Amino acid sequence: MKIATIAAAAAAVALTGFAATSTFAGDCGSCTSSKKADTYVAAGDYGEKQKDIVATAIGAGKFNTLATALTEAGLVETLQGDGPFTVFAPKDEAFAALPEGALDGLLADKEALKNVLLYHVVAGQAVAAETVITLDGQSVETANGGSVAISVVDGKVMLNGDIEVIKTDVKASNGIIHVIDGVLLP
Repeated sequence: MKIATIAAAAAAVALTGFAATSTFAGDCGSCTSSKKADTYVAAGDYGEKQKDIVATAIGAGKFNTLATALTEAGLVETLQGDGPFTVFAPKDEAFAALPEGALDGLLADKEALKNVLLYHVVAGQAVAAETVITLDGQSVETANGGSVAISVVDGKVMLNGDIEVIKTDVKASNGIIHVIDGVLLP
């Protein structure tokens, strides 16, 4: 399967110097957290050098499909750049929930894949959760030129009405990651 091959390539990227010292806690096997909720600890929180957005996502272990897609779209170097960037990062489960064949179709069409991935990026600013909440009823322009609508419903930040921000403010050296439970489609 093409995804497995791409995942191997993404793993190779991680092993050649992009692997983060960031950790993932929550439901991982080596963690001691009593909570079931996902908790992401960005590098730098324990004194080590903070990693860029790509390395932080790879190090979390919950964004393998995103890392694969970034590699296939040729966006790894872009998101390792100076930034700042705000990335709405879908977990692996979000990609798995796409309709059958959708992910393979995107991986086969590099321009469409790049367009979808850039729809998850706000370039030129690192928008922290405290700012995102104040954007209720507004939208932010994404790196593909589209816009994502932001709403706050019952204390939850929603994107385009149906995708929830499930974890905020995962800090990286060149921006910030907000974890989302779906894949934004332009």
